[in-house]
Amino acid sequence: ETQEVAGSPDQVDLTVEVKEKPTGSLQLGAGYSNTDKVSLTFGVTQENVFGSGNYLGLSVSTSSYNKSISLTATDPYFTQDGISRTASVYYTTSRPYYEVDGNYKLEHVGGSIKFGVPFSEVDRVYFGVGLEKYRFDPGSNGTTTTVDGTTYDTGVPQAYSDYFGCVRNSSGVVSNCANAEVWGVPLTVGWSRDDRDSALIPTKGRLQSANLEVGAGGDMRYLKTDYQYQQYFPINKQYTLAINGQLGYAKALAGQTYPVFKNFYAGGLGSIRGFESNSLGPQDNVTDGALGGTKKAIFNMELSTPFPGAGNDKTLRLYTFFDAGNVFAERTSTQTNAQWDAQNKLRASVGLGISWISPLGPLRLAYAVPIKYQKLDEANNIAADRTQRFQFQIGTSF
Repeated sequence: ETQEVAGSPDQVDLTVEVKEKPTGSLQLGAGYSNTDKVSLTFGVTQENVFGSGNYLGLSVSTSSYNKSISLTATDPYFTQDGISRTASVYYTTSRPYYEVDGNYKLEHVGGSIKFGVPFSEVDRVYFGVGLEKYRFDPGSNGTTTTVDGTTYDTGVPQAYSDYFGCVRNSSGVVSNCANAEVWGVPLTVGWSRDDRDSALIPTKGRLQSANLEVGAGGDMRYLKTDYQYQQYFPINKQYTLAINGQLGYAKALAGQTYPVFKNFYAGGLGSIRGFESNSLGPQDNVTDGALGGTKKAIFNMELSTPFPGAGNDKTLRLYTFFDAGNVFAERTSTQTNAQWDAQNKLRASVGLGISWISPLGPLRLAYAVPIKYQKLDEANNIAADRTQRFQFQIGTSF
C-alpha cells in the first residue's frame, strides 16, 4: 500500500505486508545399501525458530553398524556482514562392517561451534572449535589366534588394542583397556568454492574444498588435512566428462600416537568402486580387517549421458567410470616388507553405472571390474582384497 508523505508531494511511503511460508519440516526415511544394510532416518527442522530467522535441526539415523543423533543450531546472519554461526552437539556409535574385523564398539560424543565467513558468491571460509570424547568397548568375542608365538584377541584389531592401552588375560583375550576413554579439542579451518551449474546434476563448473583439523588439547594431538577437486566438462548437450581428485595427509603431534579411529579410508561408492566399502589399505595382521591410513590419494573419472530412451531427461543418466587410489600408512613392527608393499599399492577399477534423482533421493548403481587388486598370497600371509562388483546406495554422490 502507498501513503503520502506529509509536506512532500513527490514522495510516498510503501507499506508491505509479508506472509511467511511454512518454515518447518519433518523427514522420515528408510534406505538400503550393501554395506550398511537397512538404515532408518528421522529429522525435524525449523528454519525460523521462534521467529528469529535461525535454523534448528534434530536428526537421528540408525543402521546395523552405525547410529547417530545430532542437534544443530545455525544463525545465518550472526553479524551484519553475513558471517554465520553454527553450534552442534552429537552422539554416534560405530562397529566394524565385517564380523571378521572384530566386534568392538566405538562411541563418539561431542560438540562444536563453527563460523562461516563469505568472501564472494562462491567462496566461503569456516573456522571452528570443538570438544569431543571417544570411548572404546573391546566387545566380548572371546576367541583368539596365535601368530609367531603370540596370542591375539580376534575381536580387537591390534592397532586399537595398542592405542587404548588394552591388556590380555591369561587366555589372550582383551579384558580391559587402561585408556578406554580419550578426549580432545579439535580446531578446524575449511575453505570451499562451488561454481557448478547444479548441485544434483552438474554439467559444468568446479567444486573445491580444503579442510584442516588440529588436535590442540586433551589426549589427542594430531594434524589432519584433506583437499578435494571436482570439475565437469560439457562435451555437448548429451555427454559430460567429470573428474574428481582427493588427497589427504595426517600425522601425530607432540610425540603422541595418531588416533587410529581418525584414519582415512577407501573403497566403495564415492571412493574406489569394485571394492567393499572402507576395505582398502593397511590391514590388521590377525583379523585382516582394514585399519585405514594417514595418507589418501583417490582419482575418479566419469563420462555420463542421458539414459537411452529417456530423451534429454537429466535425472536418469548412464555413465562409465575409471577409479584409482588407496590409503597408505607407515610400516608397523609386525608387518613384513611383502605385506606392507602389497597393502600400499594403488588399486584401480572400471565399470558402468546408472544415476537417478529418485523421489527417495539420489540413487547410484555401479557395476565395477577391479583391474588392479591384491590376490590371496598364503606364502607371504597376505589377504586378498575384498572385491564387490555390484554396488548401490541412495543418497551418495560422485
